[in-house]
Amino acid sequence: MSDIFSLKGRVAVVTGAAGGLGTAIVEALAGAGAFVVCADSADEPNRELARRLGADRAEAMTVDVCDEQSVQALSERAEAISGAIDVLVTGAGIGGRGAAATYDADLWDRVIDVNLTGLFRTCRAIGGRMIAQPGGGAVVNIASVVGAVGLAGSVGYQASKGGVIQLTRTLAVEWAPHGVRVNAVSPGHVATPLVRRQWETEPELRDYFESRTPLGRLAEPHDVAGAVLFLASGAAAMVTGQIIAVDGGYTAQ
Repeated sequence: MSDIFSLKGRVAVVTGAAGGLGTAIVEALAGAGAFVVCADSADEPNRELARRLGADRAEAMTVDVCDEQSVQALSERAEAISGAIDVLVTGAGIGGRGAAATYDADLWDRVIDVNLTGLFRTCRAIGGRMIAQPGGGAVVNIASVVGAVGLAGSVGYQASKGGVIQLTRTLAVEWAPHGVRVNAVSPGHVATPLVRRQWETEPELRDYFESRTPLGRLAEPHDVAGAVLFLASGAAAMVTGQIIAVDGGYTAQ
């Protein structure tokens, strides 16, 4: 049964690769045997990640998901590696805290462009290649539990992640006849370095999620990476259009 999770010989693309969550996902996919194209706007951390994994397991590309040409270059390079792209994980995203009544218009535009429109650009560029290739592929979008439930103080982020959830379902239905599975992982509050820095200014945010999580702890990046690996692998061959919450039971209440 261990072979059912193997990605040996597969090519995977991960956007947002250099972030705390993205790095864990890249390591999980590479550990399962995939060659991973690490895409991120943070050039040096991304290249360091690829160097650490080794040239036989990873390659770094500096990519801006808000730039159509940059995304197209990513899809072209990834396909050139072996002639097919087997897995796409769309992890590029930014936060955007702020009260709705005073939410900055430029912040709204930026959050939506990166988290939703940028994700769609990436799915369209790489998913379009998947539907044209024999064997299809697997897309795993990174959503969030706050895309499905309300939370005060982050209206732009929540709207963007709600859009990711509906985009995932729509693409799953549209691309299923071509053998392309599209799912999303919906994390709760994850203890990434970025979130840990946020706790320094908003300690009540950690307390809020921790006190409402039935498992009694917040997720670590590797918790989310495990769900991504499942959806990317043959173990999920009959799974598409699903939003898997990795939230310790937060949304089960």
